[in-house]
Amino acid sequence: MVESSDPTPAPDASALGSGGMRQAVVEQIGDRIRAARQELDLSVGALAELSGVSRRMLTQIELGQANPSVAILDRVAVGLGTTFAALMGIGAHAHPDGVEVWSTDGGSWAVILDAMDAPAVSVETWKWKLLGTDAYEGGSGVPSAGRMIHVIEGALEISTGKGAQVVEAGGSGRVLTDGLYRYRSLHEAGTVFLSVALQPRTAS
Repeated sequence: MVESSDPTPAPDASALGSGGMRQAVVEQIGDRIRAARQELDLSVGALAELSGVSRRMLTQIELGQANPSVAILDRVAVGLGTTFAALMGIGAHAHPDGVEVWSTDGGSWAVILDAMDAPAVSVETWKWKLLGTDAYEGGSGVPSAGRMIHVIEGALEISTGKGAQVVEAGGSGRVLTDGLYRYRSLHEAGTVFLSVALQPRTAS
């Protein structure tokens, strides 16, 4: 892992890399959020207060009319006392190849492979491929122990408000995800990496 000596600005949330959630995933997660909210006897307004996500956005998510970031869905999940992985049905009975959650027209993708829940935290395993100029930006603002990264192919740049680090193939690194962060490939042929995320299961 190589640390950048020059601090770089935090990623700009308005300049997200091209890409988003697949429509089938958007519709599935909307249905599951609505079902979980109703099971808890929560109104949309009550969930908005618990999650910090606006009522309008929650309504659009439930109707499958929005393409929310994983960061927003992390906040909704915390408001429901669960996790994004649990809402996606990832766990003991998940498909062995995982579920493709995020992709771009340029061929980049992110797959959530598996998740395991403990009383206070969910551990999620993701596999990523970034190609060309595609970048992924995240950061839900939910307190978290962060993510562990292992690069399989290429070289990954991880940028936060505290600077940037580069992880080469075969290397590992860590990133705190309370604030905004960005993944970007520095290798011409693309970068493939694994990330292990530690996500809180209940609202703080």
